[in-house]
Amino acid sequence: MSSEDFTYDDVGATREPGFCPPGFRPLQVRARLGEGDDVFRRASEAVLTWEMHRTLGVGIDAGAQRAAPGVDVTVTLAGMIKAPCRVVWTVEEPRRAGWAYGTLPGHPECGEEAFVVNRTGDGTVWLTVTAFSRPAKWYARAGGPATRGLQHAYARRCGAVLRQLSTRGPES
Repeated sequence: MSSEDFTYDDVGATREPGFCPPGFRPLQVRARLGEGDDVFRRASEAVLTWEMHRTLGVGIDAGAQRAAPGVDVTVTLAGMIKAPCRVVWTVEEPRRAGWAYGTLPGHPECGEEAFVVNRTGDGTVWLTVTAFSRPAKWYARAGGPATRGLQHAYARRCGAVLRQLSTRGPES
């Protein structure tokens, strides 16, 4: 995976808590999903297999069934805006699971976004969406604060959708 393909320099930087390159806007949204091993397991699978994104209603065209470094993913928003990305890192640990992707040429934004499920010591399960970005296309720049508001709303919606996916009982 060559960092030359990405539209920004700090590839993989969402692994660093609180890091935001100069000239980019940070985003961090945390949502409580529930408690326990089953919630963590279901939430982790939904994030790692694109189920959370598909349930959100965005189009996902991924080069693999599961997130892995180097997998290309094109997200389609509103049925027409194509956002090409590539997975830059993944994590699958007993208490943490998730991944991040970085923007490729043609994406309306420039930057990186991570989706990580975490189970704390008391058993509470959280989704944290972390990103840094700046507009890359004219319409993203023209949207100004509205574009930023949509990014926050999208991150909050990820938490709500993942809460539903991870707390429902086994299918009958």
